[in-house]
Amino acid sequence: MANAVRFGVTVLSGVPSIAIGVFAYGVIVLVRKEYSALAGSFALAIVMLPIVALSTESALQLVPSTQRFASAALGASRLQTTWRVALASALPGITTGALLAIARAAGETAPLIFTALFTENWPTGLLNPAPSLSVLIYNYANSPFLEQNAMAWTASLVLLGLVLLLNVGSRLLMRRL
Repeated sequence: MANAVRFGVTVLSGVPSIAIGVFAYGVIVLVRKEYSALAGSFALAIVMLPIVALSTESALQLVPSTQRFASAALGASRLQTTWRVALASALPGITTGALLAIARAAGETAPLIFTALFTENWPTGLLNPAPSLSVLIYNYANSPFLEQNAMAWTASLVLLGLVLLLNVGSRLLMRRL
């Protein structure tokens, strides 16, 4: 079972994000007959899933078996060993994988164009079209108006700053743990 899941996740990691957007469009947007932030988040979750899953598996494999055996020798159950020893040791690697997935999702445009559409207005709920920085950058970078081009550059800088802030903040948090 593990090999089949690993194979599926590995194949999913190679699927282009535009294909994931088309899939989410067919599964959610066509069924509900409306674009929504919920459909966009579904598409981005699919984009993030293989990165998180494969990095978590790698981080857990790096936990030395001697730590697991020591935990078992002290009388811990398999569940206790997994939660208190393996996950605690693998947490930095899992966090890194999650951050990589968030950074990739933050820059994705194609799945959001197919699912969440785009609005320049404040979002009114999960079941309505939603704004996103990546689609704003895409739309405004292609605009013939210089003001919108400048806004695209500013949005790019904001997006880059958010990803940097998230990475630095998580590293500081991991040091304290």
